[in-house]
Amino acid sequence: MIKPIGTITRGTTGGNRLRRGDRWLLHDPLVTRRLLEAPEPLVVDLGYGASPVTTLEMAGRLRTIRPDLRVVGLEIDPERVVPGQQGVTFARGGFELAGLRPNLVRAFNVLRQYPESAVPQAWSTILAGLAPNGLLLDGTCDELGRRCAWVLLDRTGPLSLTLAWDPFTVDQPSDIAERLPKALIHRNIPGEPIHTLLTAADRAWSHAAPLAPYGPRVRWRHAADMLRDQGFPLRPQRRRLRDNQLTIPWQAVAPLPG
Repeated sequence: MIKPIGTITRGTTGGNRLRRGDRWLLHDPLVTRRLLEAPEPLVVDLGYGASPVTTLEMAGRLRTIRPDLRVVGLEIDPERVVPGQQGVTFARGGFELAGLRPNLVRAFNVLRQYPESAVPQAWSTILAGLAPNGLLLDGTCDELGRRCAWVLLDRTGPLSLTLAWDPFTVDQPSDIAERLPKALIHRNIPGEPIHTLLTAADRAWSHAAPLAPYGPRVRWRHAADMLRDQGFPLRPQRRRLRDNQLTIPWQAVAPLPG
């Protein structure tokens, strides 16, 4: 039996809390391609908390891509492991992934409860356990899932950062700073790339204020275009979105060395 790696966290969760991350997974070209290409796709929800509700929700959403998708929820606290249901299996496990070789791991609000210094080793351990071409989504959100941020990684390391928020309850992009992933949350200071991005996003949001009567989604699309014009390599928006969202390559926001 493989000994779980990690420590027990608070385990707070709630229905539909991780919906923004799930919606992004459903439409991200790299994620969907990797799931469609996998002969027997396996997804692990790491650290699902005191209730398996968000694991079950994720399984239902991702099975619209692959109906044959196998989903396993892992919890390091043995008292939180529940019987399987709705075609989802639950087991005890931590960063070692209980010996599984998943094509995708979702770890939301897990590393947030660890020190920043623990992030590189945790990432390394999870990535080493992935299937070839596997992916890791390391994310954080508030209690209602209105403010979210996540990093997508593969075995080479971080690929991108995404910020996503409720258009109608968040005043400005930098309000997401309090929910940045652990690898970035202490880097939101002058001189760091993430601070530069958030500052520019707030400025673009302010400049787009004349479009406010058309709604926050229209206003944000205009603000995001302004950021691209300024040289920020935001991913172009290819479809209508429920959320205000930006995805940017990791190298554009990676912490400075030292």
